[in-house]
Amino acid sequence: MKLLKSLKQKKRYIVFDISQDFSLLDLKNAVDLALEKYFGQLGLSKVSPLFVKAEGKRFILKVNHQYVDDTIAGIILIKKIKNVSVIIKSIIVSGTLKKASEKL
Repeated sequence: MKLLKSLKQKKRYIVFDISQDFSLLDLKNAVDLALEKYFGQLGLSKVSPLFVKAEGKRFILKVNHQYVDDTIAGIILIKKIKNVSVIIKSIIVSGTLKKASEKL
């Protein structure tokens, strides 16, 4: 049985730019840790972040539409990854993966 369209979770895709180049695993771990620290476990389940793509110094994160601003705030608070100082900026928020991938 399928869910009604009104019951499905609305999503947004956020493109981030990072100042240094890191492996995909290091980047995922840093993002997961920062969001868990910011939201806690209950809030993290409501945000339901999903790491979609990463190319070069940019990556796409899929989140619930109600928590876009909070997610951006949580990611921007990352200051170091593997003892290397980083600066993370949000580039664009999109409702479709195609539009977000164009900015990647």
